[in-house]
Amino acid sequence: MSDSALIEAFLEMLSAERGARANTLEAYQRDLDDAREHLNGSLSQADAARIEAYVAGLAGRGLSPATARRRISALRQFFRFLLQENIRADDPTSRLDPPKRARSLPKTLSPEEIERLIEAAESPRDRALLELLYGAGLRVSELVSLPLRAAPRPGQDHMIIEGKGGHERMVALGRPALAALAAHLDARADSLPKTDAKREKAQRWLFFSASAADGRLTRRRVAQILDAAALKAGLDPKLVSPHVLRHAFATHLVDGGADLRTVQTLLGHADIATTQIYTHVAGGRLKTLVETKHPLARRKTT
Repeated sequence: MSDSALIEAFLEMLSAERGARANTLEAYQRDLDDAREHLNGSLSQADAARIEAYVAGLAGRGLSPATARRRISALRQFFRFLLQENIRADDPTSRLDPPKRARSLPKTLSPEEIERLIEAAESPRDRALLELLYGAGLRVSELVSLPLRAAPRPGQDHMIIEGKGGHERMVALGRPALAALAAHLDARADSLPKTDAKREKAQRWLFFSASAADGRLTRRRVAQILDAAALKAGLDPKLVSPHVLRHAFATHLVDGGADLRTVQTLLGHADIATTQIYTHVAGGRLKTLVETKHPLARRKTT
């Protein structure tokens, strides 16, 4: 089989057996196509030395460590697939080490800055999506994929959303988010498209777009809404993004005393190691807690 056919079979396996999402499959397709191109179209037959030389050259091409890690992951999984399918008898990626992950602290905004940002929203829809990005810690991909049926019913204080890997989780909503959603739903019908075809598509989504092909708001449009709100609030748009609002949600929870397991659940992290980066905000509070609550910390010193 050709490299292209083997890559296609590998991606089909990821989709069918592991439930890989479309954006993951597209990224792996690009990664493997890049490797195939640099190996002169003989990726599946390459030996360990050629694979390692290709990986060694990634850093010199200006790729970020995150992109390099993903490319190495794609290669590892591809060759393991070939091994399992008896297409190869060896794994030329067995000695590869991914670049070390940089442990940078997430950017965040203060509660006062968040309040100014939300107050600067130009419509009930914009305020509702800002409240969900910050008040519920949603990923932007989760936000734009919310169907209309996900909206909380009267008396409910939560939503069920589909996160990474198709896993569902319950998201608690505070009073500001609930009020903003209610206002958005009240105003929503008036802005639906007038033509039947566009209206039918838009009607499916909690946050719709009259111009998008599938009827839902795009990530790009969300970014534009955030930029406009940031400027109106006197904030640098470069410091405001959906991811920054999600970080602010988690940071403010931990700073307020929430335990990491709770924050992990609310964020939808599969591994608590991903959540542990937020412990940096709790340093001062934890020191005070030990000094005031631990019995030996209160003993007199001589």
